[in-house]
Amino acid sequence: MNWYLKVLKNYAGFSGRARRKEYWMFALFNLIFIVLAAIVDNVVGTTIAPLPYGLFYCVYVLAVLIPALAVAVRRLHDVGKSGWFMFILLIPIIGAIWLLVLVCTNGNPGKNAYGLNPKEAA
Repeated sequence: MNWYLKVLKNYAGFSGRARRKEYWMFALFNLIFIVLAAIVDNVVGTTIAPLPYGLFYCVYVLAVLIPALAVAVRRLHDVGKSGWFMFILLIPIIGAIWLLVLVCTNGNPGKNAYGLNPKEAA
């Protein structure tokens, strides 16, 4: 949970580097909260007609959109790629696979163009 809160505290910080653990722990808790928001929508009855989610889901997703993008960009920085590599998702199927490989790859050792290695700095 501390990793999730760390990302939220650095709300719009697109500079620097993020460890794999920081990125994946944020992704895990984010997925859990998204599912909980969808469940709350269904229990409370705030779903949008044919969709299984609604008000709580949409508010949550909009609230964490910027931090999610920021941690993804910082994760790309850790492997030595620019944040613009997020646009690789526009390539169907292959783009998502390539981005998944990048975020799963171990970060560059030592200092790179985006800062110090977060593993070594901690």
